[in-house]
Amino acid sequence: MSSLLAVVSIYVFILMGFVVKKVFKDEIDEKTLILISVYFLQPFLTFWGLTRAPIDFNLVYTPFLYFIIITISLVLLIVVGKFAFEDRKENAIFIATALIGNTGNLGIPLGIALFGESSVPYTSIINIANVFFIYTVGIYFFARSQFSFKDSLKQMIKIPILWFAILALLFNYMEFTIHPQVDLILVMAAYATIVIQLIIFGVYLAKTPMKSHNYKLSLSTSAAKLIVVPAIGLIVLQFSGLPNELAMILMVSLFVPLAVNNVNIAALYDCRPYDVTAVVLISTGLFLALIYFELELLKVVF
Repeated sequence: MSSLLAVVSIYVFILMGFVVKKVFKDEIDEKTLILISVYFLQPFLTFWGLTRAPIDFNLVYTPFLYFIIITISLVLLIVVGKFAFEDRKENAIFIATALIGNTGNLGIPLGIALFGESSVPYTSIINIANVFFIYTVGIYFFARSQFSFKDSLKQMIKIPILWFAILALLFNYMEFTIHPQVDLILVMAAYATIVIQLIIFGVYLAKTPMKSHNYKLSLSTSAAKLIVVPAIGLIVLQFSGLPNELAMILMVSLFVPLAVNNVNIAALYDCRPYDVTAVVLISTGLFLALIYFELELLKVVF
């Protein structure tokens, strides 16, 4: 029941952002919300997430496999993208967004609903791996649509979440203790980040011109995220030696639709954020249609 309420709350906050933008229109500056989220709140979320549990083999091996699957998918999408999209920004959206899933806001509560609270350490560490990908490779491709290779790397280094993640890993490795009052601040910032992320998505959704949207881009990206990436995951996991339950948890994290963070980065680097919002929306709808069949497949394979 609590998992169901968590999922429902996701859509409540998205709807809140949608209504706020419709009512107040230009009085709401979505770029301001994004800057607050990316440069101030998300670093707190990352530090909090990476200091929740001690690092052990299972918590390292699972995201390692996630990186392998995403890297193989990345190479494949780079090749396909050259032929599918001539426009530089559409190519960037196709490659980057298809690999950035909603492993946090949706993946963690979905894992609880399917596997219980024992899944939380694994879905959380997979989400952190996804965050690393977003703010390294994801930043590079979105920035590349506007900057050169050298400038794209500079843009990637400027994002503070990367440095906070490295600091958190060192903090965890050295087994430093966080004072309860400091931990409370981290918790407040972490949950505030999630709420603002969902509101940002709703705000952009209110201004997304669905009638004139490029549906080739949305359907191609959604197919890559919901079909191609999980298929590669199934193949890799057959040779991984990962226990079946952990393999299923990892597969569910690969199944989730596109992340709202895609909208943040697209807006920061002027890479058609409203098109990205539509892509995220369509992938979420297709996810709801496909998830039952994908879960049934997992039961057969594992």
